[in-house]
Amino acid sequence: MPPVNVDELVQQACDETGHDDFGAPQWHEGLEHLVAALDAEGGLNEIGRVVVPGDLMNYLKDRLNITAYRAAHPEVADVDIVPPIVIVGQGRTGTTILYDLLSQDPASRVPRTWEVDRPVPPPETATYETDPRIEEVDATLAMVDLVLPDFRAMHPMGARLAQECVRITGSDFRSMIFPTQYHVPSYGQWLIHQADMSSAYAWHRIFLQHLQARHPAKRWVLKSPGHIWCLQALLTEYPNALLVQTHRDPLRIIASLASLVARLRQMSTDDSTIPMAAAEFAPYIVDGLDWSIDARDSGVVTPERVVDLQFAEFMLDPFGTIRTIYDRLGLELTPGTEQRMRDFLAAHPQDAHGGHRYTWTDTGLDEGEWRDRAERYQDHFDVPSESLG
Repeated sequence: MPPVNVDELVQQACDETGHDDFGAPQWHEGLEHLVAALDAEGGLNEIGRVVVPGDLMNYLKDRLNITAYRAAHPEVADVDIVPPIVIVGQGRTGTTILYDLLSQDPASRVPRTWEVDRPVPPPETATYETDPRIEEVDATLAMVDLVLPDFRAMHPMGARLAQECVRITGSDFRSMIFPTQYHVPSYGQWLIHQADMSSAYAWHRIFLQHLQARHPAKRWVLKSPGHIWCLQALLTEYPNALLVQTHRDPLRIIASLASLVARLRQMSTDDSTIPMAAAEFAPYIVDGLDWSIDARDSGVVTPERVVDLQFAEFMLDPFGTIRTIYDRLGLELTPGTEQRMRDFLAAHPQDAHGGHRYTWTDTGLDEGEWRDRAERYQDHFDVPSESLG
């Protein structure tokens, strides 16, 4: 099959939606970088050559459809986003289960997978739990199980589960979702070290406004490891956001994430190994953690707006940790909400789909080198080293 072609993708998206207004133009730069990296580095196999253009097409069509809906309903832009609570910890630090538990609070609104994957028309309160798109998205996720049958053991999936912000910023083509799914290291370098992320967060706000157009939000709770690399852009767009940063031994993060990334990439390429993923992501991870310190030192993130949580403490006492979050942020954790959280945790045990097993040895990286590179972060946030297995 021929390489992915940006102009053909864009034209096809316009033809299929009947729209040609993508909104602010910065998305095109990210798409160009991404497609160039996919063609040069992606090593796409036969499945990848089919899946990848379809994936990019969906992001383009979502952008066109949301922009068109907003033009037809300009009142959507008049409703502000209530200052959100944003989980900004690195991946594999307990952020997903924390996110899912916080989403059980009826006072909170999270972007659920089905509405992020099928955002147009925006969901409505009356049918929010019965919308037919829920079954459609669950059917799509079942196809992932056929290709990657062990992936749910690494990361939970479900139409009703809370979705990460990287899926939202994907339609601006400035998102860590792409390096996670595909081997595109030149795009990853551009994204982390060169890209202006302001347009991604401007689009993020547009997306949330769209989702709440017919199903209002008292407050948003959001989550993505991708935020750690661009806290300035996040807080410029949402200056009153409240942050929760989860902390864990960076070497354990590297080993776990490398295992997940290597497995996920196997859907689109036959050349995906844990050492390849580890070599690429280890610098990303440590840089992001160091930049989170810089954000504290520079005043971008001020003490009153952030809660720091240790992974080990959260796993040992999740509800004590959640009570701490609510206390620090001045929120009320009602008995009913805590019970909903407990019921969710009981219904979704950590090993429901088998355990995620990984070791540092699998990464092929030098433990001493990366322990030294993680020292600043571990010292600053008092993060203990863990057994690497």
